[in-house]
Amino acid sequence: MNNYIITSIIFCLLSTQSIIAQDMSFEEYDPKSTLVVPQNPVSKAKFTFIDVHSHQFRMETQDLSELITDMDNINMGIMVNLSGGSGEGLRAKLKNVNDHYPNRFVVFANVDFSGVGNPNWGEMAAAQLELDVKSGAKGLKIYKSLGLRNKDINGDRIAIDDARLDPIWKKCGELGIPVLIHAADPKSFWDPMNKENERWLELKTRPRRKRSETDPAPWQQIIDEQHRMFKKHPKTKFINAHMGWYANNLDRLGELMDEIPNMSVGIGAIIAELGRQPRRAKQFFIKYQDRILFGKDSWKPEEFPTYFRVLETADEYFPYYKKYHAFWAMYGLDLPDEVLKKVYYKNALNLIPGLDKTLFEK
Repeated sequence: MNNYIITSIIFCLLSTQSIIAQDMSFEEYDPKSTLVVPQNPVSKAKFTFIDVHSHQFRMETQDLSELITDMDNINMGIMVNLSGGSGEGLRAKLKNVNDHYPNRFVVFANVDFSGVGNPNWGEMAAAQLELDVKSGAKGLKIYKSLGLRNKDINGDRIAIDDARLDPIWKKCGELGIPVLIHAADPKSFWDPMNKENERWLELKTRPRRKRSETDPAPWQQIIDEQHRMFKKHPKTKFINAHMGWYANNLDRLGELMDEIPNMSVGIGAIIAELGRQPRRAKQFFIKYQDRILFGKDSWKPEEFPTYFRVLETADEYFPYYKKYHAFWAMYGLDLPDEVLKKVYYKNALNLIPGLDKTLFEK
């Protein structure tokens, strides 16, 4: 084979690769940054922390020693399992915890809303919750199904501020336990799926997350229901999961924090919002340092270092771990140590009763 033929073949191969690259989809495009800046990745939190937003669905039979190893590797002192259930199932989870690592895990109870509308349902649900707390539950977790999917016995959507649920929130105040509640989802899921929707890739790859403007109700209506409920029960402490989906609008979230003094916020699954506005986010964390709690949501130990790096360092332009979720880069907030301690563990110790404080006295 002469040189001309070899050269022609190479040219054709290069041309084919170029054409393929030009036809590459947005989903495939994943450029590597050429920016050269200081890199300070953080594999372990600076201070021992409490994860107030975790889910372990099989804790009654789980080998907790494996979890402990992963927790120790990232300096997690206490994991709050929000998927505790109720009754016998809750007690089984608590038994496994108490038999092995009673000071490292906390379990929250859940409420079954399927009977809303039956006579005295609220009072009976509150009574069951009280029994669950006596069994060892340290709080109540409300899933986003309330406001989205839960229906009463007549088939109607249950609003978050439905008066029939009031006995539950009142009971939590009486028992001194917090309510960690997830309402709705990011507003982009309700918005038109067009070129202006920055969650377009997420909705394209996970189409079940897309909602119509009124499916099952407008986003703002669901969010407003939640805030009215918080205000109606000022003696109950609420932890608004995912910063109430206002991490992309911290001015509005600040207004809500001022209006609702019994509301704290968790940072689970919204670190990407904070990492793209480091100066504004740092101001917010300093101002509301007593009401922000660390939480991750999904239990993937390899993803925690991004949270640590955003909170602890002044690093610039480093990647997030889910392109479909956030295609932009992260910047560190470089929070002061005292603010970090409050976010990592002090605020949780103040809200959740009966935690082992000696784990954090180092």
